[in-house]
Amino acid sequence: MAKKKAPKPKEPTFEQRLERLEAVVEQLESGEAGLDDSLRLYAEGAELVKACRKTLADAEKRIAKLTETAGGELREEPFEPDEGDDEA
Repeated sequence: MAKKKAPKPKEPTFEQRLERLEAVVEQLESGEAGLDDSLRLYAEGAELVKACRKTLADAEKRIAKLTETAGGELREEPFEPDEGDDEA
């Protein structure tokens, strides 16, 4: 008899990750966490930032800008963010 695999845990959404990141930052800024907890929180925060940036980069790739041509037709162009928007 084959064993059923446990269902894969659902990945958190971008919004859930961002909310957790805000909570981590609040905990770190409060200064109440000890050194070990602060290091753990910092590492968790770094992973959350990495995951959020990846989600945003993936979303950017999927976005297409629709432009109206001189003839009144809509043409799809790739999304190109403004160079001043990158804060990395």
